[in-house]
Amino acid sequence: MRRKVGIEKETCVCMGTETLAVLPATILRGSTMTPTTTQILPTLTVGTEATCQQRYTGTLFGLSARTLLDALHFLSAGMVSFARGLNDTPKIAAMLLVGGTLSPLAALVGVALVMAVGGVLNAKRVAETMSHRVTAMDPGQGFTANLVTSTIVILASKLGLPVSTTHVSCGALFGIGTVMRQAHWNMIAGILLAWVTTLPLATALGALGFLALTVGL
Repeated sequence: MRRKVGIEKETCVCMGTETLAVLPATILRGSTMTPTTTQILPTLTVGTEATCQQRYTGTLFGLSARTLLDALHFLSAGMVSFARGLNDTPKIAAMLLVGGTLSPLAALVGVALVMAVGGVLNAKRVAETMSHRVTAMDPGQGFTANLVTSTIVILASKLGLPVSTTHVSCGALFGIGTVMRQAHWNMIAGILLAWVTTLPLATALGALGFLALTVGL
């Protein structure tokens, strides 16, 4: 779709000047290494594909493609945050309500606050992994991952389907990395291993906890 509407990619090229110290040969042969003159020479530095920044150029509906994408990227990130809260908070609050210790409002507010604190303390590490360690992405691919994640999770929450926001987001990233052939398979394998081991471990711990409480009562 991007190509059909005439929006192309552009890659940054960094150009500037560099100050070089010039040491005459007579000084180099002696013990003094103080520069006596300097020269300003033009330099050209071109980054590699992995480090060079890619942006979009062109217009869409009379608006700059780069400005429009930046705005949509912020909007899609907000949609993912909303989907996360919509999907996770009720599931955790339901566990508190089972015991009848809290009112529905208190349970929802309490869980939301705990999630917020956890995000402040640990979200940066998760964001670094999701943003850089699963696959290399340009802004358009990041927007696509956000849009797919938020759409699926919001629809699943509406239908009452117990999906995981993190699983959906990682799945979107796995797909982008596979298609673009930039997936970091070691990291993906580690994530998949964690998914596979989480369910049986949680089952075993839940069973042990239940038995311990039952025997204690």
